[in-house]
Amino acid sequence: MSTKVLERAPAGNSWNPRWPAIAALSLVFLCGAAAGAVAMNLGVHNHLHQPAFGTAEGKALNFKRLQRELNLTPAQSEQVESILNDFWQYYRTVLADGKNRVEQVLNEEQRRKFEHLLQDAQKQ
Repeated sequence: MSTKVLERAPAGNSWNPRWPAIAALSLVFLCGAAAGAVAMNLGVHNHLHQPAFGTAEGKALNFKRLQRELNLTPAQSEQVESILNDFWQYYRTVLADGKNRVEQVLNEEQRRKFEHLLQDAQKQ
């Protein structure tokens, strides 16, 4: 094919590979979004998120994992659970004390912002 044939082709009839590529990328994106929506609807994401360490659910989950992975005897389980309960109580006390100490340094507007930051952190 000579270059003269290409030069004579009308400008409106030229094929632009950009549009099929954009359409294909859009289709892939939409399929991914649909698959993600279906997975979320089926609860697949629940297995990816563990309860927070300081919650009752997190405490129970961590204890059961220790029991299972360390193959604890009933006596060991009782002792470990008691130790962990003491630790979790200490942990909550330290967090509350730290929060109170920080709040004493802040003015009222800063306290509101600090409380908002703590609430955001608990959601994550």
